[in-house]
Amino acid sequence: MAHDHDHAHEGHHKHDHKHMDFAKMLPYLEQEAELFTPLYRSAATWLREWQPEPEMIVDAGSGPGVISCLLAETFPRSRVVAVDGVEPLLERARERAGRLGVGDRFSTLRAELGDGLGDLEYPADLVWASRSLHHVGDQRATLAGFARALAPGGAVALLEGGLPSRFLPRDFGIGRPGLLARMDVVQEEAFAEMRTELPGAVTETEDWPALLASVGLRHVATRTFLADFPAPVTAEARTFVVSSLTHRRDTIAEGLDADDRATLDRLLDPGDKASVHHRPDVFLLTAHTVHVAVRP
Repeated sequence: MAHDHDHAHEGHHKHDHKHMDFAKMLPYLEQEAELFTPLYRSAATWLREWQPEPEMIVDAGSGPGVISCLLAETFPRSRVVAVDGVEPLLERARERAGRLGVGDRFSTLRAELGDGLGDLEYPADLVWASRSLHHVGDQRATLAGFARALAPGGAVALLEGGLPSRFLPRDFGIGRPGLLARMDVVQEEAFAEMRTELPGAVTETEDWPALLASVGLRHVATRTFLADFPAPVTAEARTFVVSSLTHRRDTIAEGLDADDRATLDRLLDPGDKASVHHRPDVFLLTAHTVHVAVRP
């Protein structure tokens, strides 16, 4: 399990929504998390209101550990455990922790979230789950596992929902206006199909505070954080826009009509001056929502 963007790891991940190979997504996952580090840092700092000095933090569905290490930096007295089911991602997380000087407080645990949080040595004070829960068939049961892993007074911080990313104006001068909105529709349909095909899939209304309450936790706050890179974007943000649109073309292009596919191909053609490689009006704006609940 790894972090994603715009639903299951950016629409979600490569290949198709049914058979995602998160290990192959490693460069993209790191690119996204590193670019959005200011957003995640703001969210982590906000969590101090409920857990000023957690002894142990669990990053549930940690991916390559970018946010895990950020949590270790934000909470310098905490031990952080990165939990994921993909060993190459955990290996990269350990490498990152060592490189950033937090390796003495950092460990990894290989476990699928649907099977619980594995064999933690002692209860967690904070469980962070960033766009990983929706890759599990039975989300309520997984949240119940998070709740059981908490120490009394511990908190779950669930990053789910927000708004789709935007990169261009509604009418950007080529093709039919509204391409990104139409891509969102196709992506939502693919996401719904992916959810139905997960092992043990259970349909849930995505009222995250209510789901957290249903497993015995007390919802205390919800807040949305922005990632805002206005035009003209930095080289790093532009590279991410190219990666993100390439990713969407690889996963959902067959759901678009021929004209939209042709427009998308132009947007991704580095030899076309109208592409996102060169356009001065490219921006990056998205919103991520975090729900916090505590164990009474």
